[in-house]
Amino acid sequence: MHKLSNSTTETVAVILAAGMGTRMKSSKPKAMHPIAGLPMIRLLLNQVEKVFDRIIVVLGPHMETLADLVKPHQVVIQKHRLGTAHAALQAEAYFGKGIVTVLNADNPLIRENTLQRLIDEKKKPKTDLVLLAMECNDPKAYGRVIENNGHVIKIVETLDASDAEKKIKLCNSGVICADALYFSKWLKEIENHNAKKEYYIIDIVSLAVREHKVVKALRASETELAGINSQSELAFAESIIQKRLRKQAMDNGVTMISPETVFMSYDTKIENDVILHPNIVFGKNVVIRSGVEIKSFSHLEGCEIKQNAIIGPYARIRPDTVVGQDAHVGNFVELKATALGDGAKANHLSYLGDSIVGKKTNIGAGTITCNYDGSRKHKTVIGDEVFVGSDAILVAPVEIGNKSLIAAGSVITDDVPDNAKAFGRARQVNKNSKVTLKN
Repeated sequence: MHKLSNSTTETVAVILAAGMGTRMKSSKPKAMHPIAGLPMIRLLLNQVEKVFDRIIVVLGPHMETLADLVKPHQVVIQKHRLGTAHAALQAEAYFGKGIVTVLNADNPLIRENTLQRLIDEKKKPKTDLVLLAMECNDPKAYGRVIENNGHVIKIVETLDASDAEKKIKLCNSGVICADALYFSKWLKEIENHNAKKEYYIIDIVSLAVREHKVVKALRASETELAGINSQSELAFAESIIQKRLRKQAMDNGVTMISPETVFMSYDTKIENDVILHPNIVFGKNVVIRSGVEIKSFSHLEGCEIKQNAIIGPYARIRPDTVVGQDAHVGNFVELKATALGDGAKANHLSYLGDSIVGKKTNIGAGTITCNYDGSRKHKTVIGDEVFVGSDAILVAPVEIGNKSLIAAGSVITDDVPDNAKAFGRARQVNKNSKVTLKN
């Protein structure tokens, strides 16, 4: 949903996402590559939606999957990839009469606060165009922003820069903000007199300066404005987002013994007084309630862990699982689509799939629920205060009654009533042996 304007001046964001990203060496569009489990285009939209009244996304041909990702926003197609200015021009019919900001889908680390500062700077009197710029320790191939008395007078690309200009640290990020009418006019005036015969949106700056318009550069951090054009830059962006997610969690009262080894998803929700040991991975859609302790080398996705539960080490919690309050899930235990009741324990080397486990039930080491018959999944229901002995095999569909006991090593294929003891194993036979062991 787009933001509702509190101002008489409508703000419109145009996101350029038509690029395939050939340097990514990937068959999917660059904007679809994930960061913290979320496609970078959605990561950017999550911030843009908080600031702008309308959003237009420019895509290339045959990008239907990407078009679905950006719904419900307006999509326009750049049929021929002739440069960034040509891409922005495809959205010109939807600019309206307010303020237009052009962003790139491969700058997904920009934050709401920076975008709001950009709009506020543009709304200042006698400010015609604002671009986002960053101080780079190593400017590399970024265009240098040249200023005079606080106004931008030109942007020089690295190949065209003099030795003195190459020493300038202020670099262009590619984000530009201006009035819609000016933006529309300048886009139509840009020419393609360059080696690639493409229309570059940054040429708007020189057009504005030539008309004696006031152009300003708004500073933001290099990590926030960094572009993604390769797999190594994608990994760098991942590290930045992970740092943000960890800091947010710790600011909210989460204890991380070794923060740099904890990896979170964009939607991970962790309440206060949770303790996270080193080397933990959270996939999408995880909720951790207060007082939980998660030990090392555990992997969680699509699950909820309730208050004061203990997980791991070496536990795997898969989607559609709920671990109850005060429950324990130990080393090399895997849960999938399972509800583990309050106070229940599965401490060693077990697999529980498509199961309901009651309160204070103990699952012995090596227990397996056989939930799949080769074509369908079946349910195992285990009651409250059940003791399941080690190395038990529960063949679903099956129900185990409250306060029953399953003998170690049993194969259970039939329902077990409440308060019963079930033995599903062959009777032990001891025979005299005359075998002589030789050294």
